[in-house]
Amino acid sequence: MINRYRRLVTVLLQLFALLLAMPALAQGKPTNIKPQLLVEGPAAPGGTVTLAFLMTPQPSWHGYWQNPGDAGLGMTTEWTLPAGASVGTLQYPVPGTLLISGLMNHVYKTEYAVLLPLTLPADARPGTRLPIRVKLGWLACTDQVCVPEEAELSAEVTVGQPGAPDARFDKWRMALPAPLGSPARFAIEGGRVRIAIPLPASVRLEAPHLFIATERTVDYAAPQAFSREGDLLLVDLPRAKFDPQSPSAIDGVLRLDGAANGVTLKAEPGAVPLGGTPVGGAQSPALWLLLISALAGGLLLNVMPCVFPILSLKALSLARAGESEGQARSEGLAYTAGVVLACLALGVLLLALRAAGQEVGWAFQLQEPLVVAALLLLAVAITANLLGIYEFAVPGFASEGSPQGAFATGLLAAFAATPCTGPFMAAAMGAALLLPVPEALALFAMLGLGLALPFLAIAYVPRLRAMLPKPGAWMVIFKKAMAVPMGLTALALVWLSGRLAGNGFAFAAVLIALIVVALLVLLGRRQRFGRAAGGRWWAMLAVVLAFGAAGLPGMVREGSGAVDLVLPSQPFSEDALARARAEGKPVFAYFTADWCLTCKVNEAAAIEREETRAAFEAGGVVVLRGDWTRRDPAITRYLTRHGAAGVPLYVWYPAGGGEPKILPQVLTIGTLTDLVK
Repeated sequence: MINRYRRLVTVLLQLFALLLAMPALAQGKPTNIKPQLLVEGPAAPGGTVTLAFLMTPQPSWHGYWQNPGDAGLGMTTEWTLPAGASVGTLQYPVPGTLLISGLMNHVYKTEYAVLLPLTLPADARPGTRLPIRVKLGWLACTDQVCVPEEAELSAEVTVGQPGAPDARFDKWRMALPAPLGSPARFAIEGGRVRIAIPLPASVRLEAPHLFIATERTVDYAAPQAFSREGDLLLVDLPRAKFDPQSPSAIDGVLRLDGAANGVTLKAEPGAVPLGGTPVGGAQSPALWLLLISALAGGLLLNVMPCVFPILSLKALSLARAGESEGQARSEGLAYTAGVVLACLALGVLLLALRAAGQEVGWAFQLQEPLVVAALLLLAVAITANLLGIYEFAVPGFASEGSPQGAFATGLLAAFAATPCTGPFMAAAMGAALLLPVPEALALFAMLGLGLALPFLAIAYVPRLRAMLPKPGAWMVIFKKAMAVPMGLTALALVWLSGRLAGNGFAFAAVLIALIVVALLVLLGRRQRFGRAAGGRWWAMLAVVLAFGAAGLPGMVREGSGAVDLVLPSQPFSEDALARARAEGKPVFAYFTADWCLTCKVNEAAAIEREETRAAFEAGGVVVLRGDWTRRDPAITRYLTRHGAAGVPLYVWYPAGGGEPKILPQVLTIGTLTDLVK
């Protein structure tokens, strides 16, 4: 009862403060939250362009979400638009919580952007600038005081063909909660509101919070209880204590983690299961399973064509005559340190990009043409070395047989493994994107440990070293044989560069690689005469690489996305998925990439087969294909929402709107055809 009246009094005081502040607002005093009205770019007649209210609070001040909670006021708008123009609803990023004196507030303490669509008149003339004005009102608060504020904002929209958009809008869109693919269900029983949210069990939750947009439904300040029942997240909330409502639907936003990732949901009345496994301390063992998965993924990388040659030759080097126990162990530790450091660096870069608002996932580097070109040059250089064209000479401090040399080899092995990491690590790395930073980095470190573990075991177990064949003339033949898988890796990178950035880019990358090979041949001739590379050789190499770094970016074009598919499909989009589900059709959504080995194997073995096509046609299945070869924020958001950091991902939506099912990462024809039986 006391809390009820406390909240009522708080709201009344805020309204009184609003009346007192009106004269000050009319005088145009500086605001505590600076507003800006921004336009993403030009738009065609009758087209839609995105607007943004960029709100920048002063230190210690905060603004409010659409439902401010127990106290506060949301944004208000009064538009003056050209005839025939219209605006949509405001789209807010995931808010934070602020509990003051038992009152829960849904707030933003740092800069935030509220987006909304603007539709232009169909008869707007190209080349004209359409003025738009809005009277914006909001409430700015500290922990002690609230001040109602308003501003008259204006902007112009250019009518014409869409041009280069404001890059900031992509970042702001990524901050918006992603739409949940399936409807949630709710039940009101006595003084409780229970909600069942379809969320894959693989999605890791860190300090979840459910923000209810439907007012007077729940007690905002009360603790929220979360539990798991398979792929359902169950939320138990107390009803609102003051004038509780029984709505026909409940809208809200589920915050997944401390990085403000979330999903929007709409719950309709329905059955909500009881029980479930509490979310919290009970999830801790899952981390160990993820760590084991990452370790196993690293071990598998050792048999990939881009890693096995390096590992084999390094392991055989430990069998050379005169190798001491101490030296072998120091090399093993140094090699492991190099591999783990490289994996951690990749993990830190991935997490930093996501924290900066970039929609990236595992193997994101393979979506960048320049990175693929660099990997091509590396693969070509390693292949030439394995063929004996030249000897890889490292600086004296990192010479062969030294810990420094082993460390450098570890870095090289991890970097060379880059094209092969994606297919094996989607599940574990998907969880890493939702984990706290220390636990996420532990997964990346475990991946590196798995990659280094075979060499570390050979270094520390004399019996294993004794089983290795002794050095001899056969090693020359073996070394050249290892050039075959590395050369195939180089060819695959050439093909991928064409898919990513066009044939012209691929041709230029191959030309640069051939010039590098010619320089390596020259280096090999000098080495056979006992001479070092020399300054002139290094200068020529630097010129070639500088030319490539300067010229290749300008040659990037849209790669050829044309594919000849046995199984008819349409490009994946949330709208296409929603339409198919609204019609009650079964949907098979699969996500692939040209650089994903597992994806291509599954497509050849199960997806692109006449048996699958016939079964899906008979069952009326809608097939949605998400191509993640190039970066696609919409696909990245979908992957993250389903607990995957990369591809492949296969999701089955049964007919009639049933719960979606995530399929195994290794498919068979039977796995797919059984879905429609």
